[in-house]
Parts: sequence; C-alpha cells; structure tokens
Amino acid sequence: MKLLRYGAPGAEKPGLLDDQGQVRDLSAHVSDIAGATLTKAGLEKLSQIDVNTLPVVPGVPQKDLRLGACVGSIGKFICIGLNYADHAAEAGMDIPPEPVIFNKWTSAVVGPDDTIEIPRGSTKTDWEVELAIVIGEGGRYIEESDALNHVAGFCVVNDVSEREYQLERAGTWDKGKGCDTFGPIGPWLVTRDEVGDYDNLAMWLEVDGKRYQNGSTATMVYKVPHLVAYCSRFMSLQPGDVISTGTPPGVGMGQTPPVYLNGGEVMTLGIDRLGTQAQKVVRD
Repeated sequence: MKLLRYGAPGAEKPGLLDDQGQVRDLSAHVSDIAGATLTKAGLEKLSQIDVNTLPVVPGVPQKDLRLGACVGSIGKFICIGLNYADHAAEAGMDIPPEPVIFNKWTSAVVGPDDTIEIPRGSTKTDWEVELAIVIGEGGRYIEESDALNHVAGFCVVNDVSEREYQLERAGTWDKGKGCDTFGPIGPWLVTRDEVGDYDNLAMWLEVDGKRYQNGSTATMVYKVPHLVAYCSRFMSLQPGDVISTGTPPGVGMGQTPPVYLNGGEVMTLGIDRLGTQAQKVVRD
C-alpha cells in the first residue's frame, strides 16, 4: 500500500494511492496515517479494504492536490549521520564506529512539495536525499533479527541542513538540522511488503535541474535492521516514529567550491519505488 495524507496544511486527511495514481479517501476507516494505524493490526485492517469502494479524491496528487507529510503526529524524528561511506569521505570525516544519532524537531515536518525556508542569517543551507524508516510496532531493546517486524514502511526525506549552524556553532548537530521546513516527508509511505528490496534503491537529488546526488541504499554502512535495533537501545520506539537513515555523496558542502541554497532554487529528489519530491526554496 501507498499511504498518504492530503489537503491543506494542518487539515490533512488520510488516503491511499490506487493503481491508477488516484488518491482514495480513507477517512471513513481511520482518522489519520499515524499511531495505531501503522501497527501490524492497523495495516492489516487497511489491506482488507476493497480500494474500489473508497471515494476518489478530485485532483492529481502533487499537482493540483497537495500532499502533506505522509505520517501524522510524528513523535520522534530521528536521523542518522555519516551512514554512507562515500558521503563521510566527502565531508572529510571517518566512518563512525557506531551510528551517529541526531534529531529534527517535529516543527521541521512539511509536505513533500512544500516551500523550504532558508532561516534568517543562513549562508550554508544544504540538501540531503534520504531513505526514512517509519516505525509500525513500538518497542524497546529490539533484537536486530526481529527489527523488520517493527517497520511499517519507508518514505523519502530531504534532510535539509544549515551547515554553519550544524558544524561551526557551539553545540550539537541538531541546531542546524531542525529549522522550520527542514523535514519534507513523503509523498507517501510505502508499506514494507510493497517496497521489497529496500537495500538496493536508487536515490537522487537535483537543484534547478542539475543532478548533485546519484546514489543507492546499497552503500549504506549501517543497515535498516541494525538502525532500528540500535535506536531502540536509547529510547522506546513508538508507532509513527521516523528514522531518516543518511545520505549518499553529492551534498552542497561536498562540492568544490561548496554550493549552498540562496533562495529561488527548486530542489527535486526521489527514491525508486518511493516517489519524488519538489520544493521551491525561499528566504524567511
């Protein structure tokens, strides 16, 4: 299933994408694509619905029908740093001996095609296409061998980052990662059974039509089961939590000379089988 949320910001409704690319309304069955809806029982309930009985939502998704973040009421937006060996190299950093964990604040969450705002005073706003894990079954101290049973599905994230705030100002990475609008999520959550081989998904990102990132989840250092198990050692994972798993090379900071967003650009990005995003960049 491809689960999504559509409508005006703050008033999104639950839906799914059918085989013809139409959005179908799920409001009669669930209140949101969030929480208990994403558990095994919740997804099983949705899978038994005859899609043809669901109302068709007028409009073309991501054209004249806005999509919100594909997960609602996110409790934790967890991110993994330096999780692609070639990205660590372009950043001039060693592959970490354990996964690097940082957070985006949930106020960063926006829809896949919403406007990205460069924060006031920023000179080094950057991009990162990433595969995100959406937690279905909660848990603590999850065994790696059981970790996939806690995954509802996957989606695309643009881990927008302000590099000066992240790396040059006192404190942790979080300062440059969680600015408002820095977390576009979607267009849809694709359930694990439909994604298939999540370890070999092509991923890419372009700015104004120029391709900067062209990678694959195959080069991820710490894989999905390990990341779920690892994160659960430090916090309880709950249905609807999002774990963004790192980016391949090609970020702006890694260019010679570095290239950063100034406002007016359009970022387009995507991951095989998970859909695409497109965001206009403006200055706050």
